[in-house]
Amino acid sequence: MKIIKVLVVDDSAYNRDVLSKMLDSSPYVDVVGTAADGEEAIERVVRLKPDLITLDLEMPRMDGFTFLRWLMKSMPLPVLVVSSRADDKSVIRALEFGAVDFLPKPVGPGMSMEDLRAELLTKVKTFAPVEMKRVSNSVALLEQVAREKPAAGMPPPRMGADKAAACGRYEMLAIGASTGGPPAIQAILTKLPKDFPAAVAVSQHMPANFTRFFAERLDKLSALEVKEAQHGDLVFPGRALICPGGSHMAFERAHGSVRVVLRDIKPSDKYAPSIDVMMTSAAHCYGGKTAGVILTGMGNDGAEGVVSIKGAGGVTFAESKETAVIYGMPKEAVKSGAVDHVLPLGMMADELIKTCC
Repeated sequence: MKIIKVLVVDDSAYNRDVLSKMLDSSPYVDVVGTAADGEEAIERVVRLKPDLITLDLEMPRMDGFTFLRWLMKSMPLPVLVVSSRADDKSVIRALEFGAVDFLPKPVGPGMSMEDLRAELLTKVKTFAPVEMKRVSNSVALLEQVAREKPAAGMPPPRMGADKAAACGRYEMLAIGASTGGPPAIQAILTKLPKDFPAAVAVSQHMPANFTRFFAERLDKLSALEVKEAQHGDLVFPGRALICPGGSHMAFERAHGSVRVVLRDIKPSDKYAPSIDVMMTSAAHCYGGKTAGVILTGMGNDGAEGVVSIKGAGGVTFAESKETAVIYGMPKEAVKSGAVDHVLPLGMMADELIKTCC
């Protein structure tokens, strides 16, 4: 295996030392340098030419965002944000700017230092070979969608729940994603019109706390109402519900309406939130009125979900290899034989509007 050259960027000398030792514990990783702020990081990127960068966001002189903007325009490289603020919405912004993933530092009970080391090394080995053209295209797509917004960048008025009748061919649009997913989901949801005739449900592999800020960010940018789902929430057109990290989202129909059912994750669960749980429940609840989308991500979560949707008579989509940051989940979904349409991310929203409306 090729040795992965990593640059560690963090304003804390302690954090630089800890992360460097964790990375150097692998025979396949070489920490070629460290930097205390964005200015030092630029100099070291040019001189050392690393394969991947771990990046803190809050730093003196030049912060992580400014450095990230420079990097993506000048020398695009995979960036793994390592943040001590697991509830900080700035991490979501960093993903929009081109970071491929993030890792919360252990700041309390929960993840141990050994857990952090194992996950850090796994992510470094996974993301070092990522084709940065796909990441750059995702960032460019978000910028394009933002330019196409109405004047002053404000979304059009929302349709009230009483008016957003499900008049289209599909009543539920279930979207699943993992690594690289937040920008991809944003690119889709921010293009859906206020009168989109299907309810939207999203399961993104993401820790607790981050999903709330992710939903709040999307709510500001979208014509739809976007919120982190709560147990018992009504599901209706004009509303997009994001499954909270640490839970699985399912649905139940009673007395003429559909509500969210949140389930606790189990230690044995491989993926959280589970896309398969969400899509299988959606297919059971909505039958042939269900549409499912699998976006970028590692693993095979969602493959069983699209089979359930297809078996119920619904329609299924998967992001194509040319745009998926990680072509793992879409590939497995396609291999299941249950995907009707394979599309690049830039075409996905328009096709969903055409199909569902």
